[in-house]
Amino acid sequence: MAQSLSESELLALVDRLADGAWHSGEQLAGACGITRAALAKRIERLKDWQLAVEARHGLGYRLAAPIERLDAAQLQAALGERLRVRTVAVTDSTNSQLLAAPAADDPQVLLAEFQTAGRGRRGRDWVTPFAAQLALSVAWSFEAMPPQLTALPLAAGVVCAQRLRALGATGVQVKWPNDLVAEGRKLAGILIEHRGEGGGGCRVVVGLGLNLGLQPRQAAAVTQPWVNLPALLDAPPSRNALAADLLQALAALLSDYPRRGFAPYERDWAELDATRERAVTVQFGDRALEGIARGIDADGALLVDAAGTRHRLHSGEVSLKVRS
Repeated sequence: MAQSLSESELLALVDRLADGAWHSGEQLAGACGITRAALAKRIERLKDWQLAVEARHGLGYRLAAPIERLDAAQLQAALGERLRVRTVAVTDSTNSQLLAAPAADDPQVLLAEFQTAGRGRRGRDWVTPFAAQLALSVAWSFEAMPPQLTALPLAAGVVCAQRLRALGATGVQVKWPNDLVAEGRKLAGILIEHRGEGGGGCRVVVGLGLNLGLQPRQAAAVTQPWVNLPALLDAPPSRNALAADLLQALAALLSDYPRRGFAPYERDWAELDATRERAVTVQFGDRALEGIARGIDADGALLVDAAGTRHRLHSGEVSLKVRS
């Protein structure tokens, strides 16, 4: 069976289960035009997408929580001509796909329901169960290398945090260099990759992974405390409306960054900084530095006071942890 046909069949089943209600095996099999045995095989295949499907005798099947699929037409209508929008059900990594995409199509965005090889900073895996997050990337081409490019992840963190706080998640903070956190738990991560272009230009890909409906069984491989955005809101927006809101904010940031750099976001970062004046451990490979975080400088470097010395650190292969 062709892979595209298999994916289409699985998506049809996902859409019938998307409401989170119980659906009998007989009804599902009939709607899909298949046998109960074939249905059981498709249900099993959904586990490959890390979908949490419950089965109960006499009731049938249901998802552990309702999901909202991405809608490319709705997103494109909300964003207008500012960004070229594509959505896919499954990909390896939205960042990887856009890095390989033609720069002539920039500015462009790719959103995925499920990533088989989602990437975080320092080469870490990013767990992306089907429809449990916003997993998106924006590709943007600059005519020239923008100022303070190393601070762009911090600016992206600020604008995303501000949008989430505007929705009511007032406890969202930024954690150097590229995380959004709330109540000490990770809410989202940002990964920015860039390439030099001919003629002095520069191309960046901004990736965002935001927890929306992550289930404990799906997050078994996650090694740090995490939180879903709806847990922080009284009335969570729709997944597509949230995606459009964040993409508009990121597009405005990227459009303006060559002219203004990081300066407009420096004060906002200080107000949102989750580690400022806190005891931290900074890991450099096998070495660790323990000190007090003192915020960032104008270029986005982390300032840490340790043993009477102020250290100025860039992200690179550095890992930052708050000590309780």
